[in-house]
Amino acid sequence: MTQGLALAYPSRFTGTFVMLNRLTQFARLFAVPLRRSSDESGNIAILFGLSLPLIMGSAGLAVETGYWYYRSLNLQSASDAAAYAAALEKLGGSDSTKMKAAAVDVATGNQFEAATGTISVYSPPSTGPNAGKKGVEVILNQTLPRFFSQVFDETPLVVSRRSVAVYAVDSNACMLALDPTASRTVLMSGSASVNLTGCSAMANSTATDAIRTQGSATMTVDCLISAGGVDLTSGSVTTRCARPVTNAAPAYDPFADLVAPSTSGSCNPTNGGTLQPGVYCSGLTLNGTVKLKPGVYVISGGDFRINSNANISGSDVTIYLAGNARVTMNGTATVQLSAPTTGAYSGVLFFGDRASGGGTNKFNGTANSLLTGALYFAKQKVEFLGNFSGNGGCTQLVAKSIEWTGNANIKQDCSNLGLRDIPATQIVKLVE
Repeated sequence: MTQGLALAYPSRFTGTFVMLNRLTQFARLFAVPLRRSSDESGNIAILFGLSLPLIMGSAGLAVETGYWYYRSLNLQSASDAAAYAAALEKLGGSDSTKMKAAAVDVATGNQFEAATGTISVYSPPSTGPNAGKKGVEVILNQTLPRFFSQVFDETPLVVSRRSVAVYAVDSNACMLALDPTASRTVLMSGSASVNLTGCSAMANSTATDAIRTQGSATMTVDCLISAGGVDLTSGSVTTRCARPVTNAAPAYDPFADLVAPSTSGSCNPTNGGTLQPGVYCSGLTLNGTVKLKPGVYVISGGDFRINSNANISGSDVTIYLAGNARVTMNGTATVQLSAPTTGAYSGVLFFGDRASGGGTNKFNGTANSLLTGALYFAKQKVEFLGNFSGNGGCTQLVAKSIEWTGNANIKQDCSNLGLRDIPATQIVKLVE
């Protein structure tokens, strides 16, 4: 945080003043015999001439000290801004390389000269009262030029400044719409009845109706949070926060770090009552009673379909929709699928190809259906039509846009089932 310049040079300035004092005494000794002459004006002129460099040097040192103080204040501002920027990157899931790049960029924009300085970024902070906490520590070292003072000391003057920014999640989401501009990216319609416990609904869209309820839809939620606006002209919404939060900062994609599984390999057969993980090259259509063994299922060349009256089950399953593959579940089907609780795809039940935009994924089922895990479709729409959710309410929706017309009870605390938190609003503040 901002503080004054602490110059650790008392001994050097003491030596300077001792030197000045000795030169003055010398000038006085030199002037004594001249006072005995009749031309005292010449005596004064000589004394003034000898003292002038000392006067000018003292004034120069004062100016130089002021310059150092000014640069130190600038360096502290640069350090504060860099720590704040790096903390935002960290909160957004960036790695250490991107964090440092953000810190360098912001510090340079605030008069930090990288050519004559160094920057260190630590997350979590390495020292101080916030060591080990969720935060970022930035240390800037800048070598400042010497002018008059180099006559007395040629050692480079290095000023160091340190800042710490901590971050926290103010609210977690159970559903998050990632589209940045579209209307109604979170839409509760028809006779939907949704209860979100301990979590919020979040829309990244800047549209005035980014979140909307219509018809006879009812919703109970911790909070409605939108980067744009919220339209509650119809339907009924009960929030545990005082009012919807609008014009909020967009939330980052919580699954942006997921690496898409490989789509190469031999094609698995689609028939039989028990299916193995692997690549399904012509899509996968399920009828009757089918069990999915644990693992990753890659669906390409067609859709993932569950037809009417089917009974589908599987645990520790991740289903990846490659290319233009989409999901369609019939409303009379009973579907009980759960995501892995550990590993790279922990908590992720469905994963849509981020390189393929457009299209809609339709999730429907009976009251006995359970989809436990995250339904992640960053570039596609999700329509949740069924009157069901996950085991204990552990279903998450992260999609380009979300339309909900069914009934469900969803909760936030599902870490015991491998699901990760989905930050909706974040707070970053400077503390050191």
